[in-house]
Amino acid sequence: MNIHFTELKAPDPSIINAFNRWENDPRLVPLTRPNKSNKEIEGNKLITIDDLTDRLKNHPTYLIYSDDKLVGEMNYMVDPPHLYKKEPDTAWIGITIGEEEGRGKGIGYHAIQYLEQQIEQHGLKRIELGVFEFNTQAQKLYQKLGYNEIGRIPEFTYWNQRLWSDIRMEKRFDS
Repeated sequence: MNIHFTELKAPDPSIINAFNRWENDPRLVPLTRPNKSNKEIEGNKLITIDDLTDRLKNHPTYLIYSDDKLVGEMNYMVDPPHLYKKEPDTAWIGITIGEEEGRGKGIGYHAIQYLEQQIEQHGLKRIELGVFEFNTQAQKLYQKLGYNEIGRIPEFTYWNQRLWSDIRMEKRFDS
């Protein structure tokens, strides 16, 4: 398996199609975006080329490939307002392994390491992320990579007939 990453500079229709497929996949929606009800999980969201082009202005985004097939994306933003700890020079990260054949093969592990390198090269000293309480597999991955829990936001997202907390985690780079 050959894994590689490419920074997304200008989205094309095939990229937009993949992002929309992942954004609206009912198996992924509960893992990738907060929802307050089952209706929200089932609702479709449309990402346009203009939407993604605007996002890229302040949201570096990298495409994840396995054996030259696009399987996911990862991104970060600097000092967004939703940080749990409002510390300057903090990257908030997001990752989606959108294609089934990309899951459970260690691709997420390598992807996050790559994203961390990009963030550190840009001089940021801290990463924060949110992971839903029910997503124990992701929690284990983040812990393995050195992330520590810093807090919880209760009743943050709906899945499987109940509301779950958002677990906030951080990782600091050595100076």
